[in-house]
Amino acid sequence: MKNIGFLSFGHWSDAHGSQVRSGADTLLQSIDLAVAAEELGVDGAYYRVHHFARQLASPFPLLAAIGAKTSRIEIGTGVIDMRYENPLYMAEDAGAADLISEGRLQLGISRGSPEQVIDGYKYFGYVPPEGSTDAEMARQHTEVFLRVIEGGGFATPNPRPMFPNPPGLLPIEPQSPGLRDRIWWGAGSRATAEWTAQQGMNLMSSTLLTEDTGVPFHQLQAEQIQRFRKAWADAGHPREPRVSVSRSIFAIVDDRDRAYFGRGGAESDQVGVIDNSVARFGRSYADEPDKLIEQLREDEAIAAADTLLLTVPNQLGVDYNAHVLESILTHVAPALGWR
Repeated sequence: MKNIGFLSFGHWSDAHGSQVRSGADTLLQSIDLAVAAEELGVDGAYYRVHHFARQLASPFPLLAAIGAKTSRIEIGTGVIDMRYENPLYMAEDAGAADLISEGRLQLGISRGSPEQVIDGYKYFGYVPPEGSTDAEMARQHTEVFLRVIEGGGFATPNPRPMFPNPPGLLPIEPQSPGLRDRIWWGAGSRATAEWTAQQGMNLMSSTLLTEDTGVPFHQLQAEQIQRFRKAWADAGHPREPRVSVSRSIFAIVDDRDRAYFGRGGAESDQVGVIDNSVARFGRSYADEPDKLIEQLREDEAIAAADTLLLTVPNQLGVDYNAHVLESILTHVAPALGWR
């Protein structure tokens, strides 16, 4: 049994053919797609966070709105860039959104990806301490965030408060029990996956790894997952972790699919440079269901993960993206034993 969700970047533009032409469009359609996905039986609705771009940015109003409009589907991010976050304010937002959704929040966080602007986090008021890096700052923000959502008191109460205080130091409010176990780290390398396990976070791995050993992407990612699970066991955490991978997968079942993705199974991995390091990008999958099933059976990382996130072309609109998800659930997932 494998959980299947979708991951949307929330792009919008007024280009010809776009069904998502404004920020309002992408927010409202993101809610509508989550509702449609839940009705189809999809397990999760996840959203990417990018700043200074015509994409989804501040996630918590959206997550709370989806939580109020749905009842079963997991609601998450993939990922929030922790360089930009005030960890205490984020803890309040996350606690509130999780309570609204009745414990369905699955927050993917990370150091983030290459940005639209130079050192964008500085405009949000965050600068790494002297001698430190932005990646270290992201991990420091994460450490604080994880600590305060566990509910311990740390703030000295006012002896003359406006409202009566409980005894002792005060925690962030509201608290949402169990949220700490539903935090994921977006890891781009094998070493980062091991660090993720040591911190007791679930592993979120995408179609990009910031290293290249010469083996196919899915095998390198499968090794990343194996190292994560070993590090988790070595750390002695009491619960079982979760692991997600994301893929672009399109089952070609009608003329619309053929027009958009009809190149067939010609995709392959790509190798490029990100942040001055060699990176390997995973392939996309687009083919008729029987051929798609055979191709996906060879993907070792999908086999190793418990959750598969399908990246959706959100600018093609809610109806088409619901069709994309339904095609996978109907024509592909059963043959692979995913449902």
